[in-house]
Amino acid sequence: MSALICGSMAFDSIMVFHDKFRNHILPDKIHMLSVCFLVPDLRREYGGCAGNIAYNLALLGGEPLPMAAVGKDFEPYRAWLEQRGIPCSHIEVVEDSYTAQAFITTDLDDNQITAFHPGAMDLAHQQSIPLDAGVSIGMVAPDGREGMLEHARQFAAAGIPFIFDPGQGLPMFGGEEIQAFIEQASWVTVNDYEWELIHERTGLNEQQVAEKVEALIITRGARGSAIYADGQCMEIPVAKATEVVDPTGCGDAYRGGLLWGLMNGRDWETTGRVASLMGAMKVAHAGTQNHHFSEQEFATRFQHEFGCAL
Repeated sequence: MSALICGSMAFDSIMVFHDKFRNHILPDKIHMLSVCFLVPDLRREYGGCAGNIAYNLALLGGEPLPMAAVGKDFEPYRAWLEQRGIPCSHIEVVEDSYTAQAFITTDLDDNQITAFHPGAMDLAHQQSIPLDAGVSIGMVAPDGREGMLEHARQFAAAGIPFIFDPGQGLPMFGGEEIQAFIEQASWVTVNDYEWELIHERTGLNEQQVAEKVEALIITRGARGSAIYADGQCMEIPVAKATEVVDPTGCGDAYRGGLLWGLMNGRDWETTGRVASLMGAMKVAHAGTQNHHFSEQEFATRFQHEFGCAL
């Protein structure tokens, strides 16, 4: 059975400016800004939440089925996914659009200037949840606004349990819309900043949200994560990273672990630890889809980190 992962596919162009933005931006001229940053370091990565989550679930031996709207430039990304056994049958090409793209420039202070072009992503609502693809679980990840609303409704109408993972798409929704997502979803997963935004916009606390879903999962970076389920809060320890290279995509790696645990009927403490270790293994690599391991290597690392067999 497959996990249908609705969300963005994107190209990330990541550049490094070997100086500090503040040395070249004059505060009294900010109203007439015109600057050019020389960026000798450039790499292009495959990204987007649906792509990243699918990649991580596949590493664990799961069966991801990403669903996204992409542009006419998608073919290299398609080849990458197919080489890793990730089907692209529900990725729709919009011929007169580009795939979503982020252009990220980082300076020596780790400040970032990002331009994001949504492209075909804004047409995600034109796709419908397939009812004949053997989908056992779904996920609504950051995507076009209308796509997220529509796919949540379709999952609920089809009786397919799904994870609501609003991520960076959360600011697009008001309190009533967020509450509707929660009512439709089986599970909700957010980071601690996103949780504060949900709390602010809905007035709901952790226990109130947890009563509406099977589990509320809140990640807290280096402080681990908390899973509210079955009337209790389980604290999930952070797994130790061999080195910290790039935190981008760690949340998506964590969510790949959540999906794997749910699809394999694991208890929440095991599922949370799998997700935590996925984040730790990703953070040791630059980019969101450049970490590799076998299922046996993961099981060995899990035993070493947590003192129990997977």
